[in-house]
Amino acid sequence: MTKKAWIQERLDEGLVFLKGNVRGKCFIEYIPAEYAWVPIEADGYMYIDCLWVSGQFKGQGYSTLLLEECIRDSKAKAKKGLVILSSQKKRGFLSDPKYMKYKGFERADAAAPYFELLYLPFAQNADQPCFKKAVKTQNSLPEGFVLYYTDQCPFTAKYVPLLEKMAQERHAKLQTVHIRTKEDAQNAPSPFTTFSLFYNGELVTHEILSEKKFDKILADKGL
Repeated sequence: MTKKAWIQERLDEGLVFLKGNVRGKCFIEYIPAEYAWVPIEADGYMYIDCLWVSGQFKGQGYSTLLLEECIRDSKAKAKKGLVILSSQKKRGFLSDPKYMKYKGFERADAAAPYFELLYLPFAQNADQPCFKKAVKTQNSLPEGFVLYYTDQCPFTAKYVPLLEKMAQERHAKLQTVHIRTKEDAQNAPSPFTTFSLFYNGELVTHEILSEKKFDKILADKGL
């Protein structure tokens, strides 16, 4: 399934894809948290899947404009607030914690090894979101490499088959789990369901791997 098809299937669930009026990556994507493909408890909130403003537009206020529109729309839909996945320090494919906290977001919960769930409540008495228990029990995963991924990012369709081929050639045990429903995503062992690679029950990376990067990981494991 393509990214475009994935989005199309989510529209009836309330997903909004809002793009800046520029040529390049400048958009925000959000959905009611009950339908988000992440293992969180955040009923009544709006979950931001992605807030991406390309470096060429840095400092021009696009992130603020997109976030403000998301806030306005979410309040109009009587949401309790916003939720977004971040980390202890800035990492690829996750929201920048420094920027989000500057915009008023607070830490609601944390998960190993570095994930943080940030939220922006619209009222002081709003429930505090949290990660589901599945995220805290990663040690139940099988031995070897286990890769969880969805169709939410267009790069997974390209790289997952390449990683499978590499693992086979190197005689490395790799199990791939293609998450196809929100129910499975909401019970996944990693907060970042788009792409998460585990080895012997521990998260190796959530960043989508090229062949070169996976080769280094295999070498580090003696494979």
